[in-house]
Amino acid sequence: MTQIAAYLAAEGFVEPLREELGTVVAEYGRLLMAEGPPRAAAWAQNVWRNPREIPIVSIGDGVKALRALQRNWACLPHLAHRRAALIQEGLPKVSGKPLEFGSFPPAAPMGSWMLLAPDRLLASPDCSSAFAHGECRFVEDRSGPPSRAYLKLWEALTLAGEMPQPGQRCVDLGASPGGWSWVLAKLGASVLAVDKAPLDENVMALPGIEWRQASAFALEPAEIGPVDWLFSDVICYPARLYELVQRWRESGLARRIVCTLKFQGATDHETAQRFAAIPGSRLRHLFHNKHELCWSSF
Repeated sequence: MTQIAAYLAAEGFVEPLREELGTVVAEYGRLLMAEGPPRAAAWAQNVWRNPREIPIVSIGDGVKALRALQRNWACLPHLAHRRAALIQEGLPKVSGKPLEFGSFPPAAPMGSWMLLAPDRLLASPDCSSAFAHGECRFVEDRSGPPSRAYLKLWEALTLAGEMPQPGQRCVDLGASPGGWSWVLAKLGASVLAVDKAPLDENVMALPGIEWRQASAFALEPAEIGPVDWLFSDVICYPARLYELVQRWRESGLARRIVCTLKFQGATDHETAQRFAAIPGSRLRHLFHNKHELCWSSF
């Protein structure tokens, strides 16, 4: 029997996922099915590792079938929405409260399911994300950060399970207006923010922040010296970012790197694959990403 996995695209990003996967054997909205064992797919917000079709004769039968597999389930709306909602209501409640930053993902497995027809559901008790549909939501800070870019860094650090510690040295490339520098300073890190444009004045006033007016690409790692964390949310073509990251990697001066690949127009899958091939790294589309990917190397 041919093995199949299902890959869930973020809202609005089905096409990059389809291009990344290649041959797709079925599509259910933004859930794409591909043959073979589950594989890393940067544009998949969640991977259903072991999907199976289950025939049901009633709402109660659907509840019973899912409960027999495991406890926690998230329904992905597809069709027969009222019937699907009634099945979900019969399952144990799962907290959907946003995370406080500093908390880490739930430890309990989260399964995903959808109705393919009124009498047939598709369910996977084993998924790549502990969050429903890969949606890592936070209790937001609507007064401190100068932009919503801080949410990307909150998510990247939360999923990594590691964060800058007080006193650690961080470099934030392309920092203006300072959303990522704000996160790092609030964690107690020492931050060198590099950008031609100044930071928001409230970020600039935070303890531990130093702003250097310079281009991220003109900066030589040797000028900075060893850093615990290198961050980049700079706007540039992914191929140029790859060269920047490689320069830092070859210097051996950055212990951990987190950066955003921003795509302008068509998705540059070739460069994305070059990032993904770097040993010990992770490339993924975060819930808070737009037409961009987060790459990290710890």
